Amino acid sequence: MSSFVTEVLASSGKLEKDDLACKISKLSRKVEETKEEVTDMINKKYIEFIPSMEGAEELLDQVESVSKDIDLLKSCIENEVQQNLHDAVTEYAKLKQQLEKNTAVINLLQHLQEFDTAVEEYHRALQEKNYVVAAKQHGTARASVDALKAWKDTELPLVRALSSEITIQRENLIYHLGEEWKKLAVWKLPSTKTELTGVKSFLKTALHLNRGGSKADESVPHALLPSILQALAIQGELHKKIKLFGQVLFKYMLKPLIIYPSLMVEVSSQPEQGAVLTLQCKETKAEHPNPSQVYNKVLTVLKTLHGNLFDVSIDEKKVSEILGDLIWEEMSECIIRECLVHSIPTNSNQLADYSEVIKQTEDFESSLKEMGYLAGDSTDLLKYARNVNCHFASKKCQDVIVAARKLMTSEMHNTVKITPEYKLSIPKLPSPSGGEKERKESGKKSAHYDQQSLENEKQLSPSTLCLPVCRISESVQQLMDLAIQTLSEAVGSSPQCAVQLFYTVRNIFHLFYDVVPTYHKDNLLKLPHLAAIQHNNCMFIAHQLLTLGFQFKPHLPLKDGVSYFVDLVPGFRRLGARCFVAQMNVQKAEMLERLSTARNFSNLDDEDNYSAASKAIRQVIHQLRRLGKVWQDVLPVNIYCKAIGTLLNTAISELINKIMMLEDISNVDGERLRTLCQTIIEEGPLVFNPLPDENKNKKYQEEVPVYVKKWMTLKEISMVLNANLQEIVDRWAEGKGPLAVEFSCNEMKSLIRALFKNTERRAAALAKIVK
Repeated sequence: MSSFVTEVLASSGKLEKDDLACKISKLSRKVEETKEEVTDMINKKYIEFIPSMEGAEELLDQVESVSKDIDLLKSCIENEVQQNLHDAVTEYAKLKQQLEKNTAVINLLQHLQEFDTAVEEYHRALQEKNYVVAAKQHGTARASVDALKAWKDTELPLVRALSSEITIQRENLIYHLGEEWKKLAVWKLPSTKTELTGVKSFLKTALHLNRGGSKADESVPHALLPSILQALAIQGELHKKIKLFGQVLFKYMLKPLIIYPSLMVEVSSQPEQGAVLTLQCKETKAEHPNPSQVYNKVLTVLKTLHGNLFDVSIDEKKVSEILGDLIWEEMSECIIRECLVHSIPTNSNQLADYSEVIKQTEDFESSLKEMGYLAGDSTDLLKYARNVNCHFASKKCQDVIVAARKLMTSEMHNTVKITPEYKLSIPKLPSPSGGEKERKESGKKSAHYDQQSLENEKQLSPSTLCLPVCRISESVQQLMDLAIQTLSEAVGSSPQCAVQLFYTVRNIFHLFYDVVPTYHKDNLLKLPHLAAIQHNNCMFIAHQLLTLGFQFKPHLPLKDGVSYFVDLVPGFRRLGARCFVAQMNVQKAEMLERLSTARNFSNLDDEDNYSAASKAIRQVIHQLRRLGKVWQDVLPVNIYCKAIGTLLNTAISELINKIMMLEDISNVDGERLRTLCQTIIEEGPLVFNPLPDENKNKKYQEEVPVYVKKWMTLKEISMVLNANLQEIVDRWAEGKGPLAVEFSCNEMKSLIRALFKNTERRAAALAKIVK
């Protein structure tokens, strides 16, 4: 085993020795090669370096030499070549400027040639009355002059002379065209000094139309006419001429024919001169023109113009269209304002017949479109005619408001008597939809109720909820009739019209509320008679408005929730009451002013004082009698009695207050105060005369205490003024007598102290005045 290992180790050592020798041999070769390379590198770097550096320096010298040559060349270019180049550019600019100048001169000469040619052609055409060619040649000459003006030397005398010449020739052309135009349409107008205020002032108006053709050339009657119109169009004068012609045509011919129904147009034809339009007067009773007559008269004029003057096309547009554009708006407004407005029906029953007017309007516009006067499908004129329902409602509403205002501003003293039996005259209205069915159902219900005998034994009076007897203004009755008539119109009208008419009726009452108190303000305060009538008027209107809306409600197309007229009732009641209360305050003030002259009813033992007091009482009685007479048979009886009673009570209260304020009343004073009281007690009831029949007034004269609160107080104080202490104590009756009802303890004691001297009897009597 050991021998085998020994062999292996010996063998491996041998192999390592051989390999190491090989490696050493290779390394030796590499070292030699490296040495050669290092030697070669050293030789190149140190031995051959100087020649390389010398070569580089030579190359650097060559580069510097070449650089100097370049600088010299550059300097030569800058000094010589650039100078030559600048001279060349300057010469080129001069040549270019000379070329432009020559070109401009050539163009100038060319424009001058064109101007000269155009002017020659213009003069030749103008002599031959070939106005279209003349206008075109003038335009060419004008363009040549404008081109010359655009040249930089515009101040040349030649250009100014040419410009002046072309302006002169234009005016010359326009003058000739104007003269030709005057021959085409010759007007004969009324004198400008006279005002155009009537039909007769337009009878001198006439229009002579010349066809514009020569006598020899009858086959071409319009040979000259298109030439004139086309030339005017080229010169920009056609629109001005037609505008002026349209203004004169409308003012002196079309407008009078529209406004005056008696004015007619007559057309007379002349074989060689065209046609003549003149205005003639024909008697008629019509206040406003009929649409059919207006359309016929206007078409007669326009057809004559179309046949003799305006049936010519200029640049694909007819001259008639130009005229139509200028006058149509004003003419249609005039037809609407002066004719169609007055043709609107005033009654809904006439609306169906208005379709004929709509048809006539459509035919009128169709004729105008055929002749070229009108363009478009629908105009304001036709729209107005077709919208007749709206215009009918507006006109009706306007007429109603005007009529209502006229009634409101009329005299109020013309009155009519109203009784409980009075009812508004409402026309028979058509049955609403479903009315037959409702009537049958109501009939069944009533029959059913009759069978059950549900009728109450006690019936209300026929006069329940009726107006009492009084007088109202005739104008107010007419106003209510107007409102009912308008509502009746609304029932048979279209829904839109019906609503508008309904609210117009409401506006009537709003207007009454505002206008009447303002317009009659002074009279309502000065005249008690008118104040009473106004009170009755307001109460009458309020009473009728309670049920007026419900009578028309089933027949009007109004939405649910509309208040109709009931909401106006409180306002009218307040208005009537406010007016009458204001008059009552005026009367009270007058009454108190008269009583103020009585010198407080004191010291009546003086004749002057007694005379003044007696006069004041007489004046008050006279004032009440006058009011009673004025309000008699005007105010309802209950209102009359309350009003007179309130005023009498005011006078009595003032008298009692003055007496109660007296601290010392002598026997003479007491007697005279009692006389004054007795005057009122005796004559006061006589002022209650609500009815013309004296016998019927006794009932109300006996009921004075009902309307005069202080009446019994006056009687009691009259008794006290003439009574002794025992009679006063007896009527006091320990606070249970009639005196205790009218006076308090303090008031009675104060009156006793004023009437009687301070004695034991007075003291005993005062002690008994207790409650």
